[in-house]
Amino acid sequence: MIESKYLKDNMQNIQRLMDIPALKNFEIRSLAKLLRLSKIREYKDNEVIIKEGDRDPWLYFILGGKILIKKEGIEIATLDKKGEIFGEMRIIDSLSRSASAYSVGKTVCLAVDTTSREKHAGETDRDENVDFLLLLYKIFAEYMSLRLRLTNEQLVKADAHVKELKNLIQK
Repeated sequence: MIESKYLKDNMQNIQRLMDIPALKNFEIRSLAKLLRLSKIREYKDNEVIIKEGDRDPWLYFILGGKILIKKEGIEIATLDKKGEIFGEMRIIDSLSRSASAYSVGKTVCLAVDTTSREKHAGETDRDENVDFLLLLYKIFAEYMSLRLRLTNEQLVKADAHVKELKNLIQK
C-alpha cells in the first residue's frame, strides 16, 4: 500500500471530493473537515484493505478500482463504483470488522480516520460538527439500506433454490 499524508483542505481537493456521488450534498466546510481526516491509499492487486476481526478506525470511499468483500473466506460482494463506501459498519457499531476487503487490480481509496479528533482541535461550532456527523450517518444509512435490499433479494433467491432442491429430493 502507498499512503499519502493527511490531505489539505484546499479548493482543488474539495472539488475532487465534490465529484464523489456520496459526497455531493456536503457543504464546502464539511468537505474541508473530511479532507483533514483523510488520506489517499493506493493498493496493488489482492492487497488486504480490511481484515475480518480487526478493530481499525478507517472508513473508505472507492476512488478507482474494485474491492472484493469476503466473510470467512467466502466472497459476498464486489464493489466497483466511484464513491462507494465500505468499512462503515465498524464505525457505526464499534464491533470488530465483520468481513475482509481486498483490492482487485490497482485500487485507490479515500481513507477517513474516524478517530482523528485532534484534527478538529480548535473547532468550537458544535452545530457544524453535528451537521457534519448527521450527513455522514445519512450516507451510511443510504448505503446500508441498498446493501440490505440486495441481501434480501439474494436470500429470497437462495430460499427458493433450497425449496426447489428439497422438492427434487422428495420425488
